[in-house]
Amino acid sequence: MNEVKKKTVVLVSGGVDSTTCLAIAQHEGFEAFALSFNYGQRHKAELEAAKRVVKALSARDHLILDLPLDAIGGSALTSGIEVPKDVPLEEMQGRIPVTYVPARNTVFLSLALAWAETLKAADIFIGVNALDYSGYPDCRPEYIESFEKMANLALKECVEGRMRICIHTPLIKMTKAQIVKKGMELGVDFSMTHSCYDPDPVDRACGRCDSCILRRKGFAEAGIADPTLYAP
Repeated sequence: MNEVKKKTVVLVSGGVDSTTCLAIAQHEGFEAFALSFNYGQRHKAELEAAKRVVKALSARDHLILDLPLDAIGGSALTSGIEVPKDVPLEEMQGRIPVTYVPARNTVFLSLALAWAETLKAADIFIGVNALDYSGYPDCRPEYIESFEKMANLALKECVEGRMRICIHTPLIKMTKAQIVKKGMELGVDFSMTHSCYDPDPVDRACGRCDSCILRRKGFAEAGIADPTLYAP
């Protein structure tokens, strides 16, 4: 008799972290329902990457929601603010960059909660990282802990005692190199992922934004060739 898998909602952006997170959720025996967002980001390359990832990893379903966060702006990813380039690594750790999208993870996780409650899925996976990251406040352990506490006070299924939400952050204390190695162990093909904040018109990565720098650093430290196609 086949064992019924527990359902989980996995946030998938199409980058290294979320792809590895999806692979981990499936490796742990969850039936994954992937959730991505068309949030008005300055390019759609990451969304196309998310579609490739979800298909390749055979998630149960892939829901893509439209969120006009570009109407709010306030970020280099959702407005005309220039994406910073060639920022030294030590400087990245000391500031919240203009690529931070106001309340993005709070909005994303809230919608993940809504879908999870509808699916009767008590588990949510998100690939946030508190080590090799660009200083985003909504990637910290204390933020996730607070959100999980709030979630269990907010949902009907939780309040009536039928569900307890658990937000899984398997990458939160891993370096980018460790994440790359973990993904490789699980058979992830990172050539289908996309990390760049400012790709060129044919979706080649710039190689100079914070995300590209951290990606290149991670692959180099892992001793694994980065399959990304970078612009000259």
